[in-house]
Amino acid sequence: MRILHTSPAQDGFFMPAEFAPHDGCLMIWPERGDSWQYGAYAARRAFIQVMRTIAESEKLTVLCSEGQYDNARAQLPDAVRLVVMETDDAWARDVGPTFVIDGRGGRRGIDWGFNAWGGAVDGLYPSWEKDNRVARKFCDLLENDCYDKRDFICEGGSLHVDGEGTALVTEACLLSAGRNPSLSREEIERTLCAYLGVSRVIWLPRGIYHDETNEHVDNVCAFTAPGEVVLAWTDDESDPQYALSRASLDALEAAVDAKGRRLRVHKLPLPAPVTITAEECEGLDLCEGEPTRTPGERLAASYVNFYIANRTVVMPAFDDPMDETAKEILQGLFPTRRVVAIPTRDILIGGGNIHCITQQIPRA
Repeated sequence: MRILHTSPAQDGFFMPAEFAPHDGCLMIWPERGDSWQYGAYAARRAFIQVMRTIAESEKLTVLCSEGQYDNARAQLPDAVRLVVMETDDAWARDVGPTFVIDGRGGRRGIDWGFNAWGGAVDGLYPSWEKDNRVARKFCDLLENDCYDKRDFICEGGSLHVDGEGTALVTEACLLSAGRNPSLSREEIERTLCAYLGVSRVIWLPRGIYHDETNEHVDNVCAFTAPGEVVLAWTDDESDPQYALSRASLDALEAAVDAKGRRLRVHKLPLPAPVTITAEECEGLDLCEGEPTRTPGERLAASYVNFYIANRTVVMPAFDDPMDETAKEILQGLFPTRRVVAIPTRDILIGGGNIHCITQQIPRA
């Protein structure tokens, strides 16, 4: 593996859309006590459902700690590749490499800087050294060259692309004080263009209410095809999410993509607000002596946090009447894939959902 100091755009590489063909997917076995309640047993059951579903469609690699290897191996299908690699938590989307391809059989990874979603300003845990080494280690495992961009704080969940030159991001995240405060919006956009191989960045103002990642785009809006997106939506004007989604809708309707197209926006309804219980909070370890959740706290539940595998779309479900409506909408948008809904409350308690715990490995 070579560490590269050029940019993907310079070298003719670009990030393909998630709906393009994959060679596989990366996930991480959960065990962190202040993320996953009561020893992470319930979270693991949900993770395993996601893992089994993805493994039916594409090659899955799971990272785990040395102490969890035997446990994970016993519970995962034989076809899953299990690798001992130490991490601080289980958010493969944000700590794994962002992969780029050249359309001629080449694939490389990008090693962004990671600081637990905000570092000293508003980061979510105090130590992230293991997470910050995952991208480079995983590229080494795959024998893919790796671009060194650790001087730019960025997470995979803060990016979506259409594979045809357009990226989606949120201002709330990429312009947050804990990411790259010395860079202007224009400088951040130039970096994204150089490393994602895009020519147009569409900035949404906000994401999902109370999303502790500073409102990652992957929880509020995603490409389903070139020129088409889904947007998390509520018609309830009294819900604090309404103003956030309305602002994003206005931005999307005013935008054109890199091909000059107006975007077709499909509204994906939100479930009723999901809040954490006192019992669930009691099952979480403290982080630096402080609780990570408080009873009644609203969690950032959204159906947009789905993963597009080769033959399936794996979406979260919340035991809500809107689960079936969201599934029907997604099935209509992905007619060649089977949409699978998995109950993910025990993942959501950790702060994210299915897209956050997965990272696609595009086909080279």
